[in-house]
Amino acid sequence: MAVRKIVHIDEEKCNGCGLCIPNCAEGALQIVDGKAKLVKDIYCDGLGACLGHCPQDAITIIEREADEFDEKAVEEHLKSQNKHEEVKSNYVHHHGHHIGGGCPGSQLRQFNRVTNEPQNVNITSRLRQWPVQLSLVPPTAPYLNGADLLITADCVPFAYGNYHNDFLKDRAVVVGCPKLDDIEYYTDKLTDIIKLNNLESITVLKMEVPCCSGMMFAAKTARDRAGSDIPIKVVTIGIEGDIIKREYV
Repeated sequence: MAVRKIVHIDEEKCNGCGLCIPNCAEGALQIVDGKAKLVKDIYCDGLGACLGHCPQDAITIIEREADEFDEKAVEEHLKSQNKHEEVKSNYVHHHGHHIGGGCPGSQLRQFNRVTNEPQNVNITSRLRQWPVQLSLVPPTAPYLNGADLLITADCVPFAYGNYHNDFLKDRAVVVGCPKLDDIEYYTDKLTDIIKLNNLESITVLKMEVPCCSGMMFAAKTARDRAGSDIPIKVVTIGIEGDIIKREYV
């Protein structure tokens, strides 16, 4: 035991989004009961690679008495994790079930919908550009200059039925997943987009699940890095397709 730097998680701030997990190369963090947890002191090197990826500012580096960092233990831990992921993958492949791992955004749900809306109604697409994936859209794309920018978490169009008419119409759109993709890369790309284009407005559409807050976090950070004071409108969509909240950040 020694007094050294180590990760500390404020559970009151943590919402279980899981954005810190892929940024810990040692696998020291896991989501347990909806909160990020430090698995063992010996897995944490105290360098703080997970810092800056938490939209709730729940992770800090503190000094306290802890077991020394153990590289060999980390290697074994990572091997064990990889084996566990293989088991999960095989289970999903053979049984068709998803293992949520405690993340609120991965919990299984099923909706029994009853609708009286007319069937076979053709809705005209409001999409005005290609590509739409944020990783593929160049910051110098001509359709971004002077645009109303719509930053959409990629689950939103599936949950919100009138996405095209209510949000996509007359906007340039970029789409991504803050949980599965590289949020720092997204932040850098959005920073360039805001810097290089005289945007009229920015709207972020995100789902209600905690991990989706990463999209709002990326947009806010990008705006600050770009030195802009443009307001960002954030609309939160419920899993069952309703609008839960509208706010400016």
